[in-house]
Amino acid sequence: MSPKDLLLALVVVLAWGVNFVVIKVGLHGVPPMLLGALRFLLAAFPAVLFVRRPKLSWKWLFAYGATISFGQFAFLFSAMYVGMPAGLASVVLQAQAFFTLGFAAMFLNERFHAQNVIGLLIAAGGLALIGLQSGLQSGLQSTAAGGAQAMTLAGFVLTLCAAVMWALGNIVTKKVGKVDLVGLVVWASLIPPLPFLVLSYFVEGPQRIVSALEGIGGSSVLAVVYLAFVATLLGYSLWGRLLSKHPASQVAPFSLLVPIIGLASASLLLGEQLTAAQIGGAVLVMAGLFVNVFGGWVRQRLAAAR
Repeated sequence: MSPKDLLLALVVVLAWGVNFVVIKVGLHGVPPMLLGALRFLLAAFPAVLFVRRPKLSWKWLFAYGATISFGQFAFLFSAMYVGMPAGLASVVLQAQAFFTLGFAAMFLNERFHAQNVIGLLIAAGGLALIGLQSGLQSGLQSTAAGGAQAMTLAGFVLTLCAAVMWALGNIVTKKVGKVDLVGLVVWASLIPPLPFLVLSYFVEGPQRIVSALEGIGGSSVLAVVYLAFVATLLGYSLWGRLLSKHPASQVAPFSLLVPIIGLASASLLLGEQLTAAQIGGAVLVMAGLFVNVFGGWVRQRLAAAR
């Protein structure tokens, strides 16, 4: 990978890692379902007027938009609204990698390998540790400045639901095969605004929608712009370009850096601090992801060295 492409990969990692802090900032002034509607409205328009529709049926566009775009972020925004810290959200959401393995076995008849099972067990231990901590903290408020960041059980469970929807979207992506990823993201962004607005109307209420829009602050506006243009359009455009030029085995491991950026940015910008149990759980999740991605390569190297 050239230095230029390496820099582009790091730009994507930074954009997606900071994304969790931006969501938290956006939720301070805009309720979650309305924030989702605004994000994808801005991601779809005016880009849909300039980006060619990918060559696949509306069925697959709807499936992608309903899972990765609507389902994932409806759950994630709700999770962070009810108490999921931004840094931990970036870690727990990576459970999508293991849900993807399970769905691929169910729907695509793909087989598990030893490193997949080992990585899954390690990461599951980390998620269990984080979940246990969230259960103990459920219903508590954040401690004073400098203390550990409280996390609700509802936030943890909703983040896992977001990971499930992301994983289902990955299966949709595998089913559609090679397609213009930028076009897919832009045109699939037409799907989420309506269900987000419907949920916002019935769950958050018309008065709250009007109040949020009338009183929207500069930070919330910048958050929506970042989520639409940087995290969605720029991030997926650069990621698609890298995948088109390099093997997935070279590009995919960069996603392991996203939770690290998420934790660091949440600590630096939001003052989030983790308990010892949360840190241990995060380390185990990252270790499981590392084994899942690199375990096969390590095993082959050891076999070749014998």
